[in-house]
Amino acid sequence: MKNILFVASESVPFVKTGGLADVVGSLPKYFNKKEFDVRVMIPKYACIPYEWKQKMTYKTHFYLDLAWRRQYVGVLEAEYEGIKFYFIDNEFYFSGPKPYGYIHEDIEKFAFFCKAALSALPSIGFRPDIIHCHDWQTGLIPVYLHDMFMANPFYHGIKTIMTIHNLKFQGKWNLKKTMDITGINPSFFTSDKLEAYGDANFLKGGLVYADMITTVSNSYAEEIKMPFYGEGLDGLMRARSNSLVGILNGLDYNEYNPETDPYIFKNYNAKTYRKEKVKNKRGLQRELGLREDDKIFMIGIVSRLTDQKGLDLVDYVIEEICAPDTQLVVLGTGDEKYEHLFRHFEWKYRDRVSASIYYSNHRSHKIYAACDAFLMPSLFEPCGLSQLMSLRYGTVPIVRETGGLKDTVQPYNEFESTGTGFSFANYNAHEMLNTVRYAKDVYYNRRREWNKLIDRGMAMDFSWNNSARKYEDLYRRL
Repeated sequence: MKNILFVASESVPFVKTGGLADVVGSLPKYFNKKEFDVRVMIPKYACIPYEWKQKMTYKTHFYLDLAWRRQYVGVLEAEYEGIKFYFIDNEFYFSGPKPYGYIHEDIEKFAFFCKAALSALPSIGFRPDIIHCHDWQTGLIPVYLHDMFMANPFYHGIKTIMTIHNLKFQGKWNLKKTMDITGINPSFFTSDKLEAYGDANFLKGGLVYADMITTVSNSYAEEIKMPFYGEGLDGLMRARSNSLVGILNGLDYNEYNPETDPYIFKNYNAKTYRKEKVKNKRGLQRELGLREDDKIFMIGIVSRLTDQKGLDLVDYVIEEICAPDTQLVVLGTGDEKYEHLFRHFEWKYRDRVSASIYYSNHRSHKIYAACDAFLMPSLFEPCGLSQLMSLRYGTVPIVRETGGLKDTVQPYNEFESTGTGFSFANYNAHEMLNTVRYAKDVYYNRRREWNKLIDRGMAMDFSWNNSARKYEDLYRRL
């Protein structure tokens, strides 16, 4: 039996700010239970809903030294869908209304979390063969294992994997202060280890010391070796390219299933969508106050409203996108300029644009089920889950060919009648607009072709099963 411990800063169903939580909460369920005992460790944030806190049981507590303070570490556990979760408790660090705050607080918070996670292992009766670390918040775990935990025989032979969910976020802060806080030997803070461009960098530390590095799609694994996508670490990614693997994220096919989804207006599947899917469009149009019209081309966007998601392209040609024969439905929060942009167009074209500037899981499901097309013109996209959801719901994705979008959406070829969506290569607003217009033309004028696109999209399998097999191979190799 191989013991695997996932360590991360968030996980569904307890706390979620993005796709990382989906991965950490879903993937462990798909491993072969006879061969792998996979458990998860996250912080016990004050903002975890009470219903989950009730289910946690006390396991142990102890004290550890961090910087100049002696800190309490409580360990609680709970089981969810057959997976054991451990929670690291400390009210000084994990109080507050949300999991992340200011970077100087987060640096200390996650240094504490990394050290506490490792320190807790001997007392929870679970010695992992592999610690699978996710994103910068856990970047110090491989470093600590090579530093102060080196002397303790309990930790000998524990391997580490570092998974990059988004290279943009690295956990960078003042070198001297980070040295003081972490207590890591000063010899580790050099340019070939933890230091990068004058700062200390948590993610870089993890990438230097982890035994293997994975990221969430093959194309992204290639892209981050180049300066444009490498966020200053492309040299390190090239140096470690023989330890770098891209494994596509999956989708929890039980949660995202149009046949059983409790949040949508009308359930349907790959056989019945021709009759039933449109009822979701009607329901959403009514709920949002849009013009009720079965035939109109409806585009959805569910996203963080940031530059990374390609919304500056949308901004540039939004007047053309919001043509009279199109409805646009937006859900998400982010940069003020984009929030205002979509609110303004909702005000201007009340019958055909809807802007929900907040996040709602229920509404996102309704949008995936109701729309005809789903727009994701990202500047970069490590994996992306929205295009997988839209394929699952028979909503045709329109994407830019980057990262996971390129790996999961096969562009429509009208001559061979192949493909599952529409894509464009250059980061260019008019190229995106032409692709949207092309999709609209197929939707209005070649309906059989459009339905075949949906058939092929709904037949794709992006469930976790495939990805879990690849992670298992990786664990065996280590």
